[in-house]
Amino acid sequence: MADKKRCTWCQNNELDRAYHDKEWGVPVYDDQKLFEMLILEGAQAGVSWHVVLQKRDHYNKVFANFDPDKLTRLSDKKLEKILTDPGLIRNRLKIFSVRSNAIAFKAVQKEFGSFANYIWAFVDYVPIQNNWKKSSQIPAKTEISTKMSRDLKKRGFKFIGETICYAYMQGVGMVNDHTVDCYRYAAIKKLKPKKLAPK
Repeated sequence: MADKKRCTWCQNNELDRAYHDKEWGVPVYDDQKLFEMLILEGAQAGVSWHVVLQKRDHYNKVFANFDPDKLTRLSDKKLEKILTDPGLIRNRLKIFSVRSNAIAFKAVQKEFGSFANYIWAFVDYVPIQNNWKKSSQIPAKTEISTKMSRDLKKRGFKFIGETICYAYMQGVGMVNDHTVDCYRYAAIKKLKPKKLAPK
């Protein structure tokens, strides 16, 4: 699909293009997938998303496919060992935040029935459809991402600032930020949101 018109950020390599074509902007409602993206977006802080995508498979291997139940039980000793793994972004705070975020994630699931019920409430359970003509118009954060960041931090989540939250919203399809000339824009816009059960 090299001839397809795409968003400018994914034009440099096949890995980014594949993520853009198959995942970016597609609404996610599966809790484990939502947790994976939460951790990966946090890992991105200070590095490029391309680097995270390169390491994604290894993150899944090391962190039990992002099963929050298993990750809440990680010991300090295990996390210290994981910190030496060259296949990961070896930042102590980021590595240790996987466990604390898993604990906070489980608490949200218990309170709201699912993490999806909680996180999608920030956009009233319907993806925001933007109409950007060029990538330079796309914001790095919004009022919603700021509100989300504050609430997540209050609940004990780490590496979840307002800019990370907006990137997360883009990644899990809470907002359609494909530019209007991108071939994925119309396809994403046509997707029907899943009916959730807000508590």
